[in-house]
Amino acid sequence: MNIKRSPPPPPAFLLAHPAHLIACGFGSGLSPWASGTVGTAFAWATYPLLRALLPHDLFFAAFLALAFAVGVLACEVTGRNLGLPDHGAIVWDEIVPFWCVLFLAPSELAWQLAAFLAFRFFDVAKPPPARAIDERLKNGLGVMLDDLVAAAYALILLSLIKTAASWLD
Repeated sequence: MNIKRSPPPPPAFLLAHPAHLIACGFGSGLSPWASGTVGTAFAWATYPLLRALLPHDLFFAAFLALAFAVGVLACEVTGRNLGLPDHGAIVWDEIVPFWCVLFLAPSELAWQLAAFLAFRFFDVAKPPPARAIDERLKNGLGVMLDDLVAAAYALILLSLIKTAASWLD
């Protein structure tokens, strides 16, 4: 199982390589506690700005694909330089998948909060195949991919809740 309890690197680490700045979520991953939750909160806070810059769904989807691909490389380099493939300071793997969740979830605040809680739950719980990916792929792709699985589970749960709520109307 992946252990992410190493202390965060010093702030200067972010500027040592562009990959570090990206993988560490522009500093959000340097939180000494709950860095994954802080990274997810960073994603939630920056999502409205990104959507304002990229309002067309096709362009935003392309941005997400590019952010994922860049994340694979950035997480690979940063994990290697930190000595742990999925060091706790690496939070780009929470940020991009949560942007995906927000992109596909209803935009109301209650739904976004539910999305946040569901994503964090599935990111920590690592249901199949996320745990297998996390345990077997010790590289940038594995770091990014297990959180994409958590995002898929979160979206499935939100869809089930929305469907059940529509039946009650």
